[in-house]
This record gives sequence, structure tokens and C-alpha cells, in this order.
Amino acid sequence: MAEILVLANETIGGEKLLDAIRERHAEGDARFHVVVPEIRPRHGNVIYDDAVRSSAQVRVDLALAFMREEGIEGSGEVGDRDPLNAAKDAIADHRITEIIVSTLPASTSGWMKRDLIEALEGDTGLPVKHVVVDLARDGLPFDVTLVVANQTVAGGELVKRLEALAQEGPHRFIVVVPQDSGDGRAVKAARERLEQLLDSLERDGIVAAGMIGDPDPYTAVMNAVQFFHISEIVISTLPSEQSGWVASKLVERVRESSGKRVEHVEATTAPVEA
Repeated sequence: MAEILVLANETIGGEKLLDAIRERHAEGDARFHVVVPEIRPRHGNVIYDDAVRSSAQVRVDLALAFMREEGIEGSGEVGDRDPLNAAKDAIADHRITEIIVSTLPASTSGWMKRDLIEALEGDTGLPVKHVVVDLARDGLPFDVTLVVANQTVAGGELVKRLEALAQEGPHRFIVVVPQDSGDGRAVKAARERLEQLLDSLERDGIVAAGMIGDPDPYTAVMNAVQFFHISEIVISTLPSEQSGWVASKLVERVRESSGKRVEHVEATTAPVEA
């Protein structure tokens, strides 16, 4: 059976890449292994390695969700920040026989400026299929909603709103919970709330993935906008009179800086501490 490496980052959900995977799957006798190299964020004074890795893992998770929907056998992992090294690591571990590489157009692709395709062909000796995805022109075949929440991430108001958005058309949801950098128990509790939301959405047949982000919610949002091709942003907060995010005008700042449609979902009551 052919073992096919799919190497991509920002373009992981592009229609042309998805079509290439479908076409190769239709030929039969193939398994796919998705590798997404890490990206260093542009925002924030401190780089949180867990947040960087989590953002790449979200892209892996969404790619594998697509493959499951199509009945395609696949696995995935986060790779080295250098895409050539990431590919070589996967080749060594998974007996790869073919490579599919997806990039942005040459004018904007850092990988193509580094001659990644030629390097892969020369260093691995494997057949390489190059798929160019122009996100600026074509977008994605589904809307991607960025969801930012912390204490209210599993709240009923937010869940209902996301369920309603999923009914409007093809959707993927990326949930970011800003981490607490100084309290391990708080981080653990945030992860539990995140998993509760993801489990709820999965039961409803909604494709979603999530991560713990930068402690500053504004930085967490702007890094996610860098990492993913976002259609809209939903920010969930405590009631206005109790919310530090509302007091700091997070919604307004994100709306102005991101250029995206930003919706504010406000909890009617504060969550009870477990």
C-alpha cells in the first residue's frame, strides 16, 4: 500500500488540496499521513511553545476530520518548523512512498521562495505532487469560525450560538481558550472546559478543534487569525458587569485590528466554580 505524505500549513483546508487527496484516494491502495510544521507567531512578547504546537495540531485535527468524512484512512502529526526537516522525519518514521505538498502561490509562499519542492525531490528521491492553493482568491470550501472564550467556553449561550451557525452552511470551528500562565490548576480547568465544548459539538455532528492560547486574549485572537483562514470571530464573555474582557474593550479592539466580523456572546449568569 502506498504511504502518502501530505505536507501543508495555512492551505490545509484548501479545495485544491482536498481534491488532490480525493483523487489519489480514488486510485486506491493508499494511506495518508498529514504533517503540519509549526509556525512562529507574530504577536505577543512571549512565545508559548504549547500554544504554537497546539495551533499546528488544530490544523492536523481538521485535516483528519475531513478525511474521516470522506472515508479516507489517515494519520497526522505536528512537524518541525522547517518543512524539509518535517518531511524527512515523517519519511523516516512512516515509510512514505509519495508526497503531496500544498503551498500558497509563488508570490506569497515562503516555502516556494526556499525552493522546497526541488529540495524535496532532490533529497528524498520520491515523487512530489505540488498543489497551489490561492486562499486570497478562492477562500475555503467552508466557513471557519474562530471561537474565543475562557470561563464561558462550555456555557449554554455559546453552545446554542455555535449550533445555529453550523446550521447556516458548511462550517468548521476553531476554539481558543487563553491560558493562565501562572496557575497549573487553572490551565487544567480550562482544558477540561474546552474538551466539554468539543465533545458537545461532536455529538451534534459539528466539526471543531481547540487549543489553549496565549494568556492575553487579544494576542491569542490575533495569533489565531495569523495561523488560520478565519471567516468570522465569536467572543464569549461573562456578563458585562463582571467581565474583564468587556472592560478592556476586547471585542472592539479585535474588530478593528482583524477586519473580521466579530460577534459578542454574553453569558447571562457567571459560571459556578467547580
